[in-house]
Amino acid sequence: MPILLTEKDVKALLPMDDLITVMASALADFSAHRVTQPLRTVLEVGEKKSFYGLMPAYLPSRPALGTKLVTVFESNIERGLPTHLATIVLLDPQTGALLALLDGRYITEARTAAVSAVSVQLLARADATVLAIIGSGVQARSHLDAISRVRELSEVRVWSPTAARVGAFLSDMRSKIGATIVAADTAEQAVRGAGIIALTTSAKEPVVRNEWIDDGTHVCAVGACRPTQREMDAALVARSHLYVDSREAALAEAGDILLAIADGAIGQAHIRGEIGELVSGGSRGRHPRETVTIFKSLGMAVEDVAAASLVYERAVAGNVGTVISL
Repeated sequence: MPILLTEKDVKALLPMDDLITVMASALADFSAHRVTQPLRTVLEVGEKKSFYGLMPAYLPSRPALGTKLVTVFESNIERGLPTHLATIVLLDPQTGALLALLDGRYITEARTAAVSAVSVQLLARADATVLAIIGSGVQARSHLDAISRVRELSEVRVWSPTAARVGAFLSDMRSKIGATIVAADTAEQAVRGAGIIALTTSAKEPVVRNEWIDDGTHVCAVGACRPTQREMDAALVARSHLYVDSREAALAEAGDILLAIADGAIGQAHIRGEIGELVSGGSRGRHPRETVTIFKSLGMAVEDVAAASLVYERAVAGNVGTVISL
């Protein structure tokens, strides 16, 4: 019989350290063409053009088969609800039968940060210990958690437009992270001199500019998931060694890249590789030392399905979840 796994169940069964390892493996499988995954189907909903995405994937190496249904409704802030919600449907790859329904909100939050942490392992300089986070929501929190597990951080600087949210972030995260965490007065103040930058915003226009970024910095850019949105200016993208999770998806959906192409700053060949190629050693990573590197992340179904499969395996072993009948 299939089981229902709540967000509380998922959190208990999916520690970040394990998730980083699973994400690295899933990324490598994707870039080695060992995954079946089409581009996600996206619908715009209502006058505010909210986002509804359908994301299926089949990962033979686990084996795992499933689909994530994800929504992004910015108006949920006014309702006291998360802007990003998701449900993952996990199926038996032998029979197609339903195995589990999982809350996907936390999986989306955590796997996005875990993949960024993989990029930090591969692309950030070994002596990069100052992290700047632009944004103060759930992705900002998860990125601090994940990156702190792969780098010993000396200082974390946080900026977002809403002072109250920054204050809540500091209050929440200072008790969880050993590094010094401070609020920056501006985005520029946050990123100048930082060796690692996490862009975790809902911005539609650039929040960081090329001239603010030091040589040798690594940037994880996880916002701006639509072709008309960007978090970085074109000059920064053009200056960088640019890596993505999926070339196909990046050239269809990543506004940071598509708008830079439209501006004439770069061409499609500016993408040096997929992060999964670096995991497998098939593409060159950071070199030389002064190079700015960017990992532009859109998120992939294979990440969600791999994470959900791990949760399901542990739920069955631990007798966790609620049996359901359809």
